[in-house]
Amino acid sequence: MHIISCCFGRNCRLEVFKYRNKERLTIKMKSHENNKDDTDVEVSRCNVKQIAAMFDGLIRNISDQSKGNTEDMSALRIPDIISKKRDGFELTKEEIEFFVSKVVDKSFEGAQLGAMLMAIYLKRLNDAETTCLTHAMTHSGRVLTWPDKWKGQIVDKHSTGGVGDKISLLLVPALAACGMKVPMISGRGLAHTGGTLDKLESIPGFCVHLNHQEMTDILETVGCFIAGQTDDIVPADKIMYASRDVTGTVSNHGLITGSIISKKAAESLDALVLDVKTGKAAVIQDEKSARELATQMVRAGNGLGIKTAALLTNMDAPIGNMIGNSLEVVEAIEGLHGQGREDLYELVESLGGRALFLCGRAEKVEEGCLMIKRVIHDGTADRKFCAMLKAQGVKPDLADSLCSKDANVRELLPKSKKTTKVLCPANGYIHDIDGLKCAEVTCRLGAGRTREGEKIKHGVGLELMKHIGDEAKEGEPWIIVHHNEDELPTHILNTLNHAVVVKSTPFTGIQSRLIDVISA
Repeated sequence: MHIISCCFGRNCRLEVFKYRNKERLTIKMKSHENNKDDTDVEVSRCNVKQIAAMFDGLIRNISDQSKGNTEDMSALRIPDIISKKRDGFELTKEEIEFFVSKVVDKSFEGAQLGAMLMAIYLKRLNDAETTCLTHAMTHSGRVLTWPDKWKGQIVDKHSTGGVGDKISLLLVPALAACGMKVPMISGRGLAHTGGTLDKLESIPGFCVHLNHQEMTDILETVGCFIAGQTDDIVPADKIMYASRDVTGTVSNHGLITGSIISKKAAESLDALVLDVKTGKAAVIQDEKSARELATQMVRAGNGLGIKTAALLTNMDAPIGNMIGNSLEVVEAIEGLHGQGREDLYELVESLGGRALFLCGRAEKVEEGCLMIKRVIHDGTADRKFCAMLKAQGVKPDLADSLCSKDANVRELLPKSKKTTKVLCPANGYIHDIDGLKCAEVTCRLGAGRTREGEKIKHGVGLELMKHIGDEAKEGEPWIIVHHNEDELPTHILNTLNHAVVVKSTPFTGIQSRLIDVISA
């Protein structure tokens, strides 16, 4: 009875047959070319698919001999690769490169791409396959190049998305102030997570569209930029993500890793730090799953020659004081002036210190953290931020005003038409603030998107007046809503009333956002 048939490479197909004798199973490997049995092996009773996996290496040897050890990609077939992954077998480097190349040149039909992504989703990618996929996606388009004199200095950071996450706005100029080159290719917000580009575009004149020469010039003169992804950087990702979004395959770790790390690898980095968030307001809420993703991304980054580490961080409550676009820019600038909240500085210093250590600029992580802290509090990072604003299109007088410690930053950026205070429901202590509910409210106000390309309102959002652990007094405001409606809608007020938990006993939980560091 025929059980399974799988293709391996150009000339070799494995066909597994089961015979109902009590003591053995027979495996036959046939060549596509002559249809003759290459091998007939008898084994003890075991799972048929396990047997197929055992003979994977032998099959490849036979295939290599028949093709002179050179993979002829023109002989690969899309249906064979889909079938192979569907049946749970490891794809070769050549097969993965073939898959990605056909995605980019649009040889994959929509149904075929969906089938391939679903096969990957169900059977998963191992570390080797993930690294190969990431490499192929990276080289599906333009890979940025930098002067040789910058070798060892190119560094970046990526976050999996949070609420009130304005870390990049402080970290990028701080790393540049420490002598690093930071070519951050960033993205826009979607669903409940905010986008760094949207926040920066709330600054009048700020341009996120840079060509390669402009990127190089800004890195030379300033040391950092934050820009959007160009069409020629990792084109495979845009096509694959659009298909993942409509086929229910977004959450696969291998595909997430390929998407994130390929775009960072296209920056030709020497080092990369990842902020992988977990908790009820994170994209990946389960800590175990977030840890697995962080580990896979670190391995993929290191596998591509990028010194990579990940921080696993808590994303239950919002980060800092502000949620929204211009509001978060206000808080970031205040942070660069030394007026930020402790949780904001913890993340900036931890990520920055790890990056400086990976690049060899700091002998220990702790030393790197102190370097980041120093350039923030002595104003060097603020001056780098100001220079970046000017280099990316902001008028010099506005940039100087924004970055002046004496300036009223709120008056220089877009504001909402109205503000409404939401009051503490009782006396006691704040035990929880639901970051996801806050993010959903912010999105409903117009600060976020529910679909790609949707326009956003830069001035709306939330401003926290109380934080976990603070004493609450009934009737005092715990949050301020910045909105454009004449009256705050009842459903928004109800959501916020359910977002805060006040108890009579003091809060004694852990306040640190850092859960773990994954470095290998």
